[in-house]
Amino acid sequence: MTWSCDGVPKNSSEPYNVSGPHPPYDNDGPICMMCGLPKEAMVPTGNGGSKTQPPIKQILMAVAGILVVGGGGFGLYKAFSGQTPDSSQTTGEATSTTSTTPALSGEFLSSKAVSAPLISQGEKILLTGGKADAEKQAGAAAFVGKNWDDAIAKYEAATKTDPNDPETKIYLNNATAQKTGNPLTIAVVVPIGASPDAAKEVLRGAALYQDQFNKSPTVPGRLLEIVIVNDELGKTQSIAQDLVNSPSVLGVLGHGIDSSSQDAIKTYETAGLAALSPVSSSVSIDPSNKATLKLTKLLEKTDEMLKTYLQKLGETVANYANKNHSPAAIAIFYNSDSVYSKQLKELLVVEVPKASGKIIKEVDIKADASFDAKSALNDASQAGANVVFMAMSKDQVEQAIAIAQANKDTSPPLALMGGSELYNPTTLIKGGDAIKDLVLAVPWRWEKDDPFSKQASEIWKGRVSWRTATAFDATQALTAAVSSNPTREGTVKFLTAGTLISGTAKEFDLLKEVPLVKAVEGKDGPPGSKYQFDAVK
Repeated sequence: MTWSCDGVPKNSSEPYNVSGPHPPYDNDGPICMMCGLPKEAMVPTGNGGSKTQPPIKQILMAVAGILVVGGGGFGLYKAFSGQTPDSSQTTGEATSTTSTTPALSGEFLSSKAVSAPLISQGEKILLTGGKADAEKQAGAAAFVGKNWDDAIAKYEAATKTDPNDPETKIYLNNATAQKTGNPLTIAVVVPIGASPDAAKEVLRGAALYQDQFNKSPTVPGRLLEIVIVNDELGKTQSIAQDLVNSPSVLGVLGHGIDSSSQDAIKTYETAGLAALSPVSSSVSIDPSNKATLKLTKLLEKTDEMLKTYLQKLGETVANYANKNHSPAAIAIFYNSDSVYSKQLKELLVVEVPKASGKIIKEVDIKADASFDAKSALNDASQAGANVVFMAMSKDQVEQAIAIAQANKDTSPPLALMGGSELYNPTTLIKGGDAIKDLVLAVPWRWEKDDPFSKQASEIWKGRVSWRTATAFDATQALTAAVSSNPTREGTVKFLTAGTLISGTAKEFDLLKEVPLVKAVEGKDGPPGSKYQFDAVK
């Protein structure tokens, strides 16, 4: 039985958390999807309504097994399940497995959004400058007019013109989902403006799973729709509020590890909107070594998994360096304005000596505004370093390239290593010959015999990155949650209970060893580069 909520409690004596009135909204479950009020809040005192303490409590859930994809930053996906009914205080009614959210009728999600230009279901193009711009714009025009057959045809033509464009693939599936009616909707927040390459890598993983799901939906007659959101600098909080205010959005994937992203996640948490975000968390691994999406309320362990991963990364790097450059004498270059960079540097300092290596220098590239890569490398070389590890954050890729280029003039050149932040087309294209033999530690690596690598490469007409692989897993997990009970409350409950998901790669157990890749000459790199990243065996 559905019930209607307008955001105004009818038994005002209860201490409800009120967000304010809203247009009447019909709900299936015990919680209003618009404002979070419980069903009993709509029962006037004295009219047969029982006096019940509000079944709302905030829970912050840590989830493991899915690696960061958003914006190229490192971390583990953490599920912020927001507000959910306290099982000890519920009314006893079963939650319906269907949603009252209708298919698109008259308005797009962005129509009432403050950050409307940054949000699209397919009615506007966010990724421009590609080979299929004309077809994409035609598809968007048809989408605006809700001419689903024409939108499908135009976006399908665009996928043939540029098969490497994930935005087109997502909008094609969205148009099909809208034509079918009553889609399951999630939002994927990526930094299109700041890091378009990383955003595309994330969207490729999301698009790949969306396409797979929609061919065999688990909820009959309901396909997956992905809202693409450009996480523009300074707009993160506004975006979060827009998504909270859109009741059709059942879950969010994305954001980063910066303070504005954490504020956005708090907004989702308060509103009861489940979000998978790239921050650290605790972890449990099942006996088969598959990733287990298992949630826990251990708030004191929110950074445990990040440290565990970085510890294993440090061990892997130290062992590789000592094996190939024995005895390993490492100079670490890092930027102190990044939590990730500092943590990685600190753990390398601990782990390298355990592998019989030593740290020669710790170079903070932010300590001096006039940092000179050539001078710093000469100092490291004279101090006895034979390896440079660039533990820098994603906004320091250009500086890492400068270090690699300066290293060419160092006699003899030092071996170059780095973290996953350097795994991107810019490194290969702008680095040129300077990045030859650069070794990176990454969460996942492309391999020709890996089934996921093969499938993704065939669809996207080229190699995919670790961001694509982990985005695929994250989308799979969130979709499993929203399809199990297509309400915000149902999504929260599913994530709280936990579920087993299949990893995309053979080496998904990062508690044992972190995969390594090396920049080598080849034909499978990005356009403009003769280098590609291959697995280090």
